[in-house]
Amino acid sequence: MSAPEKRSLEPKTVSASHVVMPQRMLPSDANPAGNVHGGVILKYIDTAGGICAIRHARSAVVTASIDRMDFLKPAYIGEVVTFFASVNLVGATSMEVGVRVECENPITGETRHAGSAYLTYVALDSERRPQAVPPLVLENEADRRRNREAAARREARLQERRSERDSQLQHQSENP
Repeated sequence: MSAPEKRSLEPKTVSASHVVMPQRMLPSDANPAGNVHGGVILKYIDTAGGICAIRHARSAVVTASIDRMDFLKPAYIGEVVTFFASVNLVGATSMEVGVRVECENPITGETRHAGSAYLTYVALDSERRPQAVPPLVLENEADRRRNREAAARREARLQERRSERDSQLQHQSENP
């Protein structure tokens, strides 16, 4: 067994791991309707969110869940789609990262909010086991608001898991 890795668990600010990732949409990104595939957008969301989580944890991470994804407006070929990712909440080994998607027409400069997603990442040690992540320092009111909203989403996820578990246990006792 290898020696434990030395890592800093000093608190980190939201801005220390913030990601801004622009990507130009190409014809290969299009679906039959001529819009950018939702799956292409999801791939970039996970990439930006993952980079953000890695920066915060300073370790490998895995995507544990996508809590929510709202496609608000379509993205079009030729546009620059920018993915803004920030850590909203940290637990013992996991982090919720919010990703905002904005589309820009590079000719006119017009931008629009195209979507938002919330993903949970788990930090991993060198043996691919969950490991502790640094606490999060909330720097401003927007950080505090996102943190409160993330805590509410986390509680809703946990309640949903408890309900599913209870339902499965009840089903197993009724059908031995």
